Amino acid sequence: MEPNKQNTALLVMDMQTAILGMLPATHAIAGNVAKAIAHARKEKIQVIYVVVGFRTGAPEVSENNKSFSGIKTRMLGGNMEEFMKVDTSVAPAAGEIIVTKRRVSAFAGSDLEVVLRAQGIQHMILSGIATSGVVLSTLREAADKDYRITVLADCCADGDEEVHRVLTTKVFPRQADVVTFEEWSK
Repeated sequence: MEPNKQNTALLVMDMQTAILGMLPATHAIAGNVAKAIAHARKEKIQVIYVVVGFRTGAPEVSENNKSFSGIKTRMLGGNMEEFMKVDTSVAPAAGEIIVTKRRVSAFAGSDLEVVLRAQGIQHMILSGIATSGVVLSTLREAADKDYRITVLADCCADGDEEVHRVLTTKVFPRQADVVTFEEWSK
């Protein structure tokens, strides 16, 4: 465990019920993330939730955006508040910060960087869905912003296991420490 926990935050990203529903077998990832949250709280490490969401009608989403334009069509009549709810298995405690982003990276269209600066956070521990989405995009941007980064490999998941494996074993280690929950919690 890192000696200075006060400048560290665990980011719980896109762990929304609607997003968990898009992946098969999410019980393991939700259980691991829940353990990471419990450990962070016990160790007095800040827990920050990041959710993806849009205004009613998703005016932030361009038809040019391949990733989100399909969501816009599906969400036109949907309840955005319901879509943005964090799954109850990893729900925020009273007073924990929830940041809303408008794109894949936790930084894009959100006030995450302002929150991190205000809290004195210099080290991010990343968890969430999907490894090839929010985790990859956030890691890359955080590295460019000179944050120290740790990825909890078993607290991330992707629709493609091979993509998850390649990212966590070959790509992420170039810019982050990649460990399991068990290794991190020692």
